[in-house]
Amino acid sequence: MSTREATVRSEEPQLERLETAAADVQAPPPAPAPASPPPFVPKPLPIALLYAITSLTAAVMQGLGTAMISTNLQQIAGPLEATQNEAAWLMAAYLFPNASLGLFLFKVRTQYGIRQFCELAIIPYVIISLAHLWVNDLGLSIALRFFAGAAAAPISSMAFLYMLEIFPPEKKLNIGLCLALIGLSLSTPIAGLISPSLLDIHDLRGLYLVELALALIVFGLIYILPLTSPPRAKVISSMDYVSYGLLATSMGCLAVFFTMGRLYWWLEANWLAWVLITGIVSGTLCIMLELNRKNNLIDVRWIGSWEIVHFAGVLLVFRMLLTEQSTGAINFFRQLGLFNEQMAHLYWAVLIASVASGLLCAVFMKPGREAAIHLLALILIAAGTFMDSQSTVLTRPDQMLLSQSLIAFGSGLFLPPAMAVGFAAALKKGLTYIISFIAVFLFTQKVGAFIGSALFGSFVTWREQYHSAILTSRLLPTDPLVVQRINQYVSAYSRTGSDATQHTIQGTSTFAKQVQQQAYVLAYNDAFFATFVLAAVAIGLLLLHILWNNRHRFLHSTDAPQTA
Repeated sequence: MSTREATVRSEEPQLERLETAAADVQAPPPAPAPASPPPFVPKPLPIALLYAITSLTAAVMQGLGTAMISTNLQQIAGPLEATQNEAAWLMAAYLFPNASLGLFLFKVRTQYGIRQFCELAIIPYVIISLAHLWVNDLGLSIALRFFAGAAAAPISSMAFLYMLEIFPPEKKLNIGLCLALIGLSLSTPIAGLISPSLLDIHDLRGLYLVELALALIVFGLIYILPLTSPPRAKVISSMDYVSYGLLATSMGCLAVFFTMGRLYWWLEANWLAWVLITGIVSGTLCIMLELNRKNNLIDVRWIGSWEIVHFAGVLLVFRMLLTEQSTGAINFFRQLGLFNEQMAHLYWAVLIASVASGLLCAVFMKPGREAAIHLLALILIAAGTFMDSQSTVLTRPDQMLLSQSLIAFGSGLFLPPAMAVGFAAALKKGLTYIISFIAVFLFTQKVGAFIGSALFGSFVTWREQYHSAILTSRLLPTDPLVVQRINQYVSAYSRTGSDATQHTIQGTSTFAKQVQQQAYVLAYNDAFFATFVLAAVAIGLLLLHILWNNRHRFLHSTDAPQTA
């Protein structure tokens, strides 16, 4: 080898290093490969039970505050010196941040770690629950409910995380998911069971004391029981704040519009139109921004695909079907003059059915059984709503125990398989798709809940006006039966004084209230039957979907004898 060849060969490694360095300057550094999650370590049974208790307590706590307000709105309006419509702003203020904040908190949890996230997220909830004890003014209460909605947003995800922590990866999306969803379904029946005693003892402060007590219990459990934190990743960018601000404004305005629209009526209040316009414009701007981002907050194109649109439509219809129980049946009995203490048996039935359905779903839910479980759930919901559509003025909660249990059982069966399928599909694609799935799920469950409540309540109001007009036109003042019934009410009031004119006014007013009550019963029957029709249509579409997906199997079975 010559001296020149040796010199050239000795310079080759230096040239290669220089070329590599130049390439590193020109090209961006490659993204680090995601670290593998820590291995699963089984926990002893007592510790696992503590994790499950933490999950259930957090799940009940995050929904108990707003559930106690919605189930006791008439009793809460009095201490606040507010009308029913003014007190309803407590719910609208709570929903405004709560409807969307869980989406952005998923990225916060990923970037800063689950344990630190949980330890810090519970502190604002405790402080706000404590602040409620010194507030009796409507304006300040509405402001506190707004911050309470924001503080409660991470609690629901915290409940999921603590329940999933005790199960191995292969059981997280069946057993863990079903048990976590049980806790999220218990807030309303528990609120109906405990709120009468709390209101009798401590008035409005009693409701806030229970909320504070649960917050302190969860606070202590979170600091005692750590969660396994997956590897952190920097996922938040500056434009995420802009996108989320637009998305939160859109979903919050929709929450206010559909919560208050039925009370102020859709075409009567001009400010409702501006709220809706703000929601639509901000949502449109968010979509436009996300479509032109490379690292977007949510993948709008994936959400707009047929698979996800079908998935969202299924969840939205299901959420609207459940309005019959959460809004319809309870308001039906309130219209008949019943209070929560008189509906205790009904709340117990719903509570037991919800727990039983979640446990049964955890046992039988496996990949491939989703359609069968959904079909059974829809059949149960259809049967329950049809039974409720036969109600009368004399119907009491005891007559609805079976029907409401069927609806609660069906609701517990429906959601876990649907959520498991959607989450598994998003999990295969990556972090962005998981956030997009959370956006779809939040929209269908939270926005769908108050959309369903608004449609159900508006339908009842419309049908009540219709039936009132028909009944009033048929009840002529010359009818002897009408005169006899009014005279009965007048004679009942005659024992209270000697003013005959006042007795006649009171008797006639009582008769008019009885007619309106009958009109409301007929209107609720129409709404229950409309829910049954919607469930029946969903059953038909699901059967067609099953037949279409298995068409090759059916065609093969029919062609086999001919081929032979």
